[in-house]
Amino acid sequence: MSKTSTPGHISRDDLERKLRGLQGDIKGAVDNQRSNLIMVAGGVGLVLVLVFYLLGRRSGKNKSTIVEIRRV
Repeated sequence: MSKTSTPGHISRDDLERKLRGLQGDIKGAVDNQRSNLIMVAGGVGLVLVLVFYLLGRRSGKNKSTIVEIRRV
């Protein structure tokens, strides 16, 4: 049998310290990538607007009615 070492009592302070450490690591990584994420989101938004504009323009040409006016 292998011996497993079990820690004694885990206090609230131990948990809080560990969770704050993890939160700090994650927050630091997000702060470093924030500007990149904003640029990517803006680029994706611009591309989507352009695609929807072109699709709507094409759809409008296919469905538009031509009205001919004649003088009598």
